[in-house]
Amino acid sequence: MSTLKASWSASSSSTQRGFVKAAINIPTRVARISLPGLRKAEEMDLHREKQLSPVKIRTTNKNEDNNGPDPMVMAKLYAILEAVADRIEMHKNIGDQRNNWNTLLLTSINSLTLAAATMAGIAAISGSSAAMKVSSTAMYVAATGILSIVNKIQPSQLAEEQRNAARLFKQLENQIRTVISVGNPTAADVKDMMEKVLALDKAYPLPLLGAMLDKFPANVEPAVWWPEQRMKLHSKGDNKSYNGWNGKLEEEIKQTVGVLRIKDKEDYLKLGQKALNLNKFLAIAGPTLTGLAAVGSALVGSPCDEGGWAVGMAVVGGALASVVNMVEHGGQVGMVFEMYRSNAGFFKLMDESIESNLMEEDLERRENGEVFEMKVALQLGRSLSQLRDLAAAAAVKGKDIDEFASKLF
Repeated sequence: MSTLKASWSASSSSTQRGFVKAAINIPTRVARISLPGLRKAEEMDLHREKQLSPVKIRTTNKNEDNNGPDPMVMAKLYAILEAVADRIEMHKNIGDQRNNWNTLLLTSINSLTLAAATMAGIAAISGSSAAMKVSSTAMYVAATGILSIVNKIQPSQLAEEQRNAARLFKQLENQIRTVISVGNPTAADVKDMMEKVLALDKAYPLPLLGAMLDKFPANVEPAVWWPEQRMKLHSKGDNKSYNGWNGKLEEEIKQTVGVLRIKDKEDYLKLGQKALNLNKFLAIAGPTLTGLAAVGSALVGSPCDEGGWAVGMAVVGGALASVVNMVEHGGQVGMVFEMYRSNAGFFKLMDESIESNLMEEDLERRENGEVFEMKVALQLGRSLSQLRDLAAAAAVKGKDIDEFASKLF
């Protein structure tokens, strides 16, 4: 009987797996007598299979999870992505607001100044009206105070900072989406993206009080909006042990970064210094002229106003102040300075990125050489052949090269 049970169990299991290995011919009499026992054996086998089936399913799911991305890492990356999207919107809105500040304050201050100059001239011609003198003086004092604050915060420069921040956060958003869509992101990717977000927050602060960048630094330095460059592990090439690098490519990249340092970055730092000096002069000249005009307006018609010098100071000072204010804020000199500083920062970032790759002696741990060369060429607005021609010219001429590396700026 035990042999019959085992045979029936084996036949039942084989049939469930879809493989029929043998046919058992059981006499009708024997089958009728042993049917309850056979049913019991079959039920026990089915019960054992039901117990084992969930274990097999869970094991399969676990293996699949190990091959896929870590859900916790993905959740953190999506949280960072949401924060970055929010920052893009904030910087865009605040940039628009500060650009409006520049336009409205420029119009208001020039209107006050020209109205005060007109009233001072009328008061001198009519020879009466203390009210005209007082009104003119009050308007000059108000213009001086407002202009001093505006020159301190530089709305056009603030607007340019927010535009740069919105663009860089948008770039970071695209990087995060690429990391999510390509390959399995890791905890190192989460840490890297967090550091980039915090570095951008520090480089382009939103508040004014206590956090605003110095608008008139002693020396011009490139803008820095990235964390410290560290060696990064890159996946090894499948079919090229040298990972796309060779001696010729490495020398080409070294020559390119040399041109970036001595030409592009230095040139923009010099231009930034000139824009900063001009902005400093205009920022001091504007309030000084309106202040002198206020003094002249207060002294119009007084005993010490011999020869009409007071009215001349009031009228001419107001007119010159309007011109200075228009050049400084209408010409957005602060924005130009920030643009030069940001461009110098872009070349500094390229310099550090190239150096971090070249300092890694293990070629397999570098970013793929062919991909890296293409990135450098695109960032400089050059084709690969143009990049190689630049490196060849730099190798021959050295510091005397008259060509800039970038064709974009």
